Amino acid sequence: MNQIIVAEKLYITPEMRKKKKMYKIDFFISVFLVVVLFSYYIYAEYDKNKSEAVSQEILSSLTFVDNLFDDTTIKFSKESTLVILNTEDPFEVIISTPVEEEDISGELISRNTSVTENGTEYYTDAIIHIPSINVNYPILKETSGTIEHIDELLKISPCYFWGYGPNEVGNYCIVGHNYRSTKFFSKVLDLENNDIIELTDLTGVTLKYSVYDKYVVNPEELDCTSQLTNGLKELTLITCTNDSTKRVIVKAREV
Repeated sequence: MNQIIVAEKLYITPEMRKKKKMYKIDFFISVFLVVVLFSYYIYAEYDKNKSEAVSQEILSSLTFVDNLFDDTTIKFSKESTLVILNTEDPFEVIISTPVEEEDISGELISRNTSVTENGTEYYTDAIIHIPSINVNYPILKETSGTIEHIDELLKISPCYFWGYGPNEVGNYCIVGHNYRSTKFFSKVLDLENNDIIELTDLTGVTLKYSVYDKYVVNPEELDCTSQLTNGLKELTLITCTNDSTKRVIVKAREV
């Protein structure tokens, strides 16, 4: 018996042709986006490694001196009032006197200043070392004493955010990026109570601070920067949560 084979003719409609074309377009767009995102990731990692190298270069070039001289001049407007507070009791005023002169110059502190590519002048204010998470960085501060360009400096190293000088009575606040890696303040989230943080000022004096609290706040909450420490020396470390929506606060007190 002869076997008859009937082949069905495959009809390709205009609609199927259109869908096939769209699939190709979507595929090429997907490949393009993957390449772009991968390139961005490579560049971001390169940028972070470059910043890490700059930070460590600053750290290795630091020298300690016994006598610091401030290269800044405190400027007051006319009819200002000079107020000095008791470091043991922030509410007690020791001196409150009118300022007659427009400029008041004290001892000059000589600091090695640097300038970013965008023209922000800064210097190293202290060195932070946290043995338990292998953190060792210079703390950068704008020469103006403000945090106007802190985003730019944070790309280089952790930065001074608020408070008195390093290792002075009060709350010395430091902010650093969380890159979700081993760089900068990424591992600050792993700190626990009683972990030790070492802060070295530029005279070479190192004080140890013990972590006593860690919590999360919204970005606009700044109570952690309060200078009311009951005459104690404290540190506050500030960084982002891993999803960058909130801030992790680590509080430490001089041992």
